[in-house]
Amino acid sequence: MRHARRRDEGPAAAGPSPFYRSSVMGDSKESLRVRDARRRGAERVRRQRSWFRPLAVGLVAIVIASTADGHPAPGWHGTGAWLTLALIVWVAAVAAMLAPAAPPRVDPLAIALVGVSGVAIAGLQRRGATEIPASVTVWLAMTRLDPRRGVALSLVATVGVGVALALGHSSSASVLAAVLLCLLLGVMAHSMRQARENQDRAELLVAQLEDAREEQARAAAQAERARIAGELHDVLAHSLSGAAIQLQGARMLAEREQAPAGVREAIDRGSELVRAGLLEARSAVATLRGGDPPGARDLAALVQRFAGDMHVHAELRVEGEARPLGAQAELAVYRAAQEALTNAARYAPAADVLVALHYGEQTTALRVANRLSSAPAMTGVGGGHGLRGMRERVEGLGGQMSAGPRGEEWVVELELPR
Repeated sequence: MRHARRRDEGPAAAGPSPFYRSSVMGDSKESLRVRDARRRGAERVRRQRSWFRPLAVGLVAIVIASTADGHPAPGWHGTGAWLTLALIVWVAAVAAMLAPAAPPRVDPLAIALVGVSGVAIAGLQRRGATEIPASVTVWLAMTRLDPRRGVALSLVATVGVGVALALGHSSSASVLAAVLLCLLLGVMAHSMRQARENQDRAELLVAQLEDAREEQARAAAQAERARIAGELHDVLAHSLSGAAIQLQGARMLAEREQAPAGVREAIDRGSELVRAGLLEARSAVATLRGGDPPGARDLAALVQRFAGDMHVHAELRVEGEARPLGAQAELAVYRAAQEALTNAARYAPAADVLVALHYGEQTTALRVANRLSSAPAMTGVGGGHGLRGMRERVEGLGGQMSAGPRGEEWVVELELPR
């Protein structure tokens, strides 16, 4: 992700830290928390520059006024012409750094021009606040450039203004005052930049620490899920495999005893259900181990398998434009449909079933309806907690669920927020 770099900054502004420069390029692998920490650091840079911008404008006005009132004054001939040219270059370089649309590469060139023109003003004008234009270079170099180039350019500007004042026959006190002003501004700029970079670095480290903690918790949860998956595999797979073997034996016994066709058909149906249960168990174990859980995309296969197992008409209708719901919501929709179909098989084994999935603008709704049947229900099958567990799963995702008779139908409905 790239961050557009705004240029709302003045010559007295604090420059971008390495933290901010690294955030300009971005890193697609960084978490949202880390990117947010970088964004806050960049925002601090922009906020500091907006604070200093009025001061920068005022400083430019002071330099223009003091230079115009100094001796010799700016003019169009001789030394005055050179002084006018140096002042124009200095103001233009500062204005270039104030321009919002100026690219970042302008900084080194603009700061160098501020330094050269500032030293020229100090050497050409014998009386006036001639040390101010050159000293601005030190502040800009220490805040805008990397530390090595910033220190180098600051030293050059400091020595340059000292030599220029000395050659201009200024007093030793004036030369010393100008050098001390440059050193003081350099120390202040370095301290301010260091404080901001430390804050940026601290926030980034906190964000990375939170990410590491979450990753550690996620790894622990994954390990626990893997352990539970192993237990489920051992229990379910072995139990269902044993049931499949028993059903095969019952099928052979029914053929040997020439049992009625209905008995053999029921045994075959039971075998199919056991095989389907094995597939579901493997899917659940794979999900616990980090695989993709079943979702709305698998409803068609679920309904088709139910129709084949129960020898009834079952239909799936999808309304609206399909969209991803998120892993937990996808699983909730699939498990709700699965539980509703299981209940239809238990309590209305001969009834047709309609499964309707509706994608709305703000919600996703599932409706499973079957006609109430007078056929005998399969009692004693299941734990009796399916609807309760389904409701808890849906409400945990911020949705709602209802189940009960509606006229001549038994209807299970759930609604999940988008």
